[in-house]
Amino acid sequence: MKLVIDGLEFGYSSTPVLENVTLYANGPQLLSIIGPNGVGKSTLIHCINRILSPTKGVVTIDGEDVKSIQLKELAKKVGYVPYSANDAFPLSVVDTVLMGRHPHSTYKSLDEDLDIVYDTLRLLDIEDLALRSFDELSAGQHQKVMLARGLVQEPEILLLDEPTSNLDIKHQMEVTRILRDLSQKKGILVIMISHDLNIAAKYSDTMMMLAKGSIFAIGTPSEVLTKENVKEVYGVDSDVVEIHGRPHIIMLDEEFDSSYSPLPEGTFATSSKPMD
Repeated sequence: MKLVIDGLEFGYSSTPVLENVTLYANGPQLLSIIGPNGVGKSTLIHCINRILSPTKGVVTIDGEDVKSIQLKELAKKVGYVPYSANDAFPLSVVDTVLMGRHPHSTYKSLDEDLDIVYDTLRLLDIEDLALRSFDELSAGQHQKVMLARGLVQEPEILLLDEPTSNLDIKHQMEVTRILRDLSQKKGILVIMISHDLNIAAKYSDTMMMLAKGSIFAIGTPSEVLTKENVKEVYGVDSDVVEIHGRPHIIMLDEEFDSSYSPLPEGTFATSSKPMD
């Protein structure tokens, strides 16, 4: 599987969003797209899966322009998990995830489709939610169910818009690790938008940093996440340390750090009733 984005541009009226974005991604990997709000991260993945049509440039999968691929066939190649699942479906979790099998389904395939659904629920450790109503779940559970729906498409490319946005730190790490493992075990190109630089750096094979609608840096996490790049793109001072061969960003705030002083001992709130 080979994804090529060549000279991609997109804009609304006279307002450019993406300018001259070129990317070659060949083979299974976890690629994280990072950058400040409003630089075109979501717009980029929407151009890949044809939610949006670029104003210039081309996106090809295995040499075929995505604009020439029928939507049902494109859905077999490209899965998409949107940012946050706010929609309330009056369906069970099983039926919600089963919708992801639509591109592959035939009138004889229900048993096989259900096997794939339950295997995916087990993979994400949410099999116990199978018969629950989707609209009764927490935001974090919604996000895992939507991730399951994307995975059961069995795509060659899986696009995710902040897939860990509603998860606590343990489940953020768990889901991102699963995505990294799946990219290798199933031969999938996983492209994930992330605002958590450290989790993205820990698990990604490749990182792409966007700034002002263009690619500012692309490469390994160590090549992309330098304190110079973080300062230039995010406007934030930082230190970068290496942990287990991966960069870890420590944000700095000199104004706060220089003036901070801890509260005096004894001023902290406690749950214990004071003794007489």
